[in-house]
Amino acid sequence: MGFRFVAIPGHRVVAHPQSLPSEERLEPELPPLHEAVERAFASAEFRDVKAKDRLRALLKGDKPPHLGSPGSGFGPSAVFAQPPQDLPALLRLADELESLARRDAGERALVWKCTECSARYAVPVALARSVSIRCERCGHPVELNPGRSLGEESLIDPFLGAVNSARHELAGFFREAMARGWPILVSTEEISG
Repeated sequence: MGFRFVAIPGHRVVAHPQSLPSEERLEPELPPLHEAVERAFASAEFRDVKAKDRLRALLKGDKPPHLGSPGSGFGPSAVFAQPPQDLPALLRLADELESLARRDAGERALVWKCTECSARYAVPVALARSVSIRCERCGHPVELNPGRSLGEESLIDPFLGAVNSARHELAGFFREAMARGWPILVSTEEISG
């Protein structure tokens, strides 16, 4: 299930079926992987409850969300955190997300793709240097230039890089929304079918 977080000034919050206004809005830039947010919250807590369980309870509980949708393809929103009462708990959650990301980072590798067949190549960051190799699949030359890599990933689990990216992005988003005094709303993708 894909989650979408939005923070807007409290006086701009509207009821469903209206959409939340697009101006004066903060949103984290989350990886496009559905499970990234759930895994980012996996062992994090918010107000002595697993953050992941709080998300599910807000969106799938007995009392359905009743605030406006953040955009096309998403259902109604629920309040995840409201300043000032949730400020200390949300800041603890942001700290916890960043410490989980540091703990789970593992050894990092730079990643490249072959331009012909899209075969992926990863080299530990400590060993990365400019070199040209032949692709094992198609034989096309692949330039392993550290300045032109596709980015960094964890050598242990490539998906963990997206999870840690989501953790860092959410932590920054939570801090900025609370600094502005804006409520944080969450919604989920509407299931078509």
